[in-house]
Amino acid sequence: MRLPIPPPGRDRTAQKTTINDYTDSLSDKRTPLPRARRTSSRPPTREPAPPRRRDDFDPALLPSRDAILQALAAAGTPLPRADLIAALQAPPIVHDALAGRLAAMERDGQILTNRKGELGIVARLGLIIGIIEGHPDGFGFLVPEDGGDDVFLSPREMHRVLHGDRAMVRVVGFDRKGRREGEIVEVLARANTTVVGRLHVERGVHFIEALNRHISQDFLVPADGLASADVGAIVVATIVEQPTGEREAVARVTEVLGAATDPGIEIEIALRKHALPFTFSAEAQRQAKRLPVEVRPADRKGRRDLTTLPLVTIDGETARDFDDAVYCERKGRGWRLVVAIADVAHYVRDGDAIDRDARERGTSVYFPRRVIPMLPASLSDELCSLKPGVDRVCMACDIDVSAQGGIEAYAFYPAVIHSHARLTYTQVASWLDEAGKATTPQAKALLPHLRNLHALYAAFARARRQRGAIDFDTEEPAIEFDDNGKIARIVPAPRNDAHKLIEECMLAANVCAAHYLLREKQGALFRVHEPPPPDKLAALREFLALSALHLGGGEKPTAADYAKLLAVVGARSDRDLMETVLLRSLAQARYQPDNAGHFGLGYDAYAHFTSPIRRYPDLLVHRGIKAALAGTRYTPTGMTWSQLGVHTSMTERRADEATRDVVNWLKCHYMHERIGEEFDGTVSGVTSFGVFVTLDELAIDGLVHVTELGRDYFHFDAVRHALVGEHSGVTYQLAGRLRVKVARVDMEQAKIDFVLADRVVASSTPTATAGGGSPARPVFAEPLAAGDAKRKPARQGKGRRD
Repeated sequence: MRLPIPPPGRDRTAQKTTINDYTDSLSDKRTPLPRARRTSSRPPTREPAPPRRRDDFDPALLPSRDAILQALAAAGTPLPRADLIAALQAPPIVHDALAGRLAAMERDGQILTNRKGELGIVARLGLIIGIIEGHPDGFGFLVPEDGGDDVFLSPREMHRVLHGDRAMVRVVGFDRKGRREGEIVEVLARANTTVVGRLHVERGVHFIEALNRHISQDFLVPADGLASADVGAIVVATIVEQPTGEREAVARVTEVLGAATDPGIEIEIALRKHALPFTFSAEAQRQAKRLPVEVRPADRKGRRDLTTLPLVTIDGETARDFDDAVYCERKGRGWRLVVAIADVAHYVRDGDAIDRDARERGTSVYFPRRVIPMLPASLSDELCSLKPGVDRVCMACDIDVSAQGGIEAYAFYPAVIHSHARLTYTQVASWLDEAGKATTPQAKALLPHLRNLHALYAAFARARRQRGAIDFDTEEPAIEFDDNGKIARIVPAPRNDAHKLIEECMLAANVCAAHYLLREKQGALFRVHEPPPPDKLAALREFLALSALHLGGGEKPTAADYAKLLAVVGARSDRDLMETVLLRSLAQARYQPDNAGHFGLGYDAYAHFTSPIRRYPDLLVHRGIKAALAGTRYTPTGMTWSQLGVHTSMTERRADEATRDVVNWLKCHYMHERIGEEFDGTVSGVTSFGVFVTLDELAIDGLVHVTELGRDYFHFDAVRHALVGEHSGVTYQLAGRLRVKVARVDMEQAKIDFVLADRVVASSTPTATAGGGSPARPVFAEPLAAGDAKRKPARQGKGRRD
């Protein structure tokens, strides 16, 4: 049943607006992402006095931070505390409050107390503030908050800090590689309060070796802090003493996770290692129990009835939360597309208990065989899930699409739907390929609508090509498990047209959401993907020049320029190498309140609207749209839009890292039983210490150390992404083909080491020889031979909705 849409202005909840109407409202303003501040656990220099009531003295008498900095700057040298107070002419009544402000300024790294007890301006003292980044080999770096070059920290300096700490350093010289080298002046904030690791004992001394590879220090455990943990167990411990230059960190075991070989241990480790919230608060659980189990009459008020529209969900076989349902019909020469998204905002209100937990989580985390949901199961799996055969409230995006695949008009409105079927990608692709496989009455009734969706997808795909969106043909392998929770096999999982048509429908709805929010000037988080940064762009052009290739666009290439280059390299035997280098030149997408467009997709504005069950930014977008439809404004409580952008970007990265850790752990278990076996693979990374190889179809990575590449001096060529033998000229290049043997699997560090097998996969070009004889090792100038496996880098998570 086609429901009429009132003309613009008559029904605000169904108002359609052309995309062209938004052109003038799009902002080109680019605001840098604010850096999240960490709170310090270090006590202030002096014990603060009990807080005074604000009416005890005039707040104007208390010198501001700017006034304090100006007084120190005017002095020209560090000042004793008493001299500073005198310079500020601060009356005695505010001295206690002033002491607290000075302590806070020290914690924030604005001022510093030197050995003589004098206060000085950090910027004048030549000190640099930043976040510590540890390296597995013991050294580390300080990443400056001002965006300057990293400062190298020796293992001796790193002994005082842990990965993630906020510190202040002084540059003392340069290391042998020409990098700035520093010494730590003060630790401003400690990032770690717990550690996850394996319990060891040596000479009667118990200690924990952290599973976080960025933390190379050990943690001593006193005899009364073992909590009955056995040696070799994986434990969680509270850090009771942070490391210093003179002593090790001290920790007490608070939880025993089990043995390293226990089923499911990898997920328990990842949850705690990455500080992922995995239990809901008592308040959120109580609120979830009070929710209805079905749509009530009151929930239907003010909503359009779409229950007779044959909307369906199309998802993976194992999916449990269904955010979206779709329907498509012909409209003239074009189409009408309805994308119905679960109305989570109807049940989860800003600032309530479930919302607070959802904001903390930021996203659902999809581990193999286990999901850590953003919302309680009563919402994610039931009340908000668009299950077939039941009514559900939703937000609908009703879109008119031209024959050329362009969005001509759209409307957002609240609705009630009744999903007519829960379909899978495999099922839909099968019906579209061979209509005779749609044998049931339900399948035959739905097939015309699915064909409309497929035709619409073809139009969207043509528009994507004309728009110049970057399209890397990635493939995500599927992991199958045995009854013990270990990997039984890893099989290719190619994306079919059903995957792609749903992806295009979601992209269309997300674009409409972004433009509507901009038109209404409603605050929100946009999904921003900026153009490649200048340094990566320069490196890319230098690399392409070696192959007589050129990226158009000058200093500001567009996605279309990338797409044109991808089309050129598509017929080359080194296509994988070129695509990998192009992909790595791009910036990382993030959330922020200032729209800067989506470079990769070729959109001038883009926002996440289609997955509010599993992504918090989508829930915020829903609230913004609903407020705009009602003629009001939505402003989140507790955090600013900028802070929410930083936080949700962090939670997304945190989830990706945790998932990657779990998958790597499982892959190590899988390969541990295959030590000595040989596999074909592709060079997926090149460093000064060796090459990383990804095994065909398995998507398992391992390192061939430089000492295993042959008796030669190998030099790292960053421009060519290659290791080059000094005497032999043998070259190992990104995307090159190798045959390797599994030599070692380190379960604790989740590392796999390969060595070169006796033979290698044939290259597509003649191999170089050393001294004119038969080649001892191949040169991978043209890495992929025709017929070689064409496995692409695996996509993480449920990327189809992006």
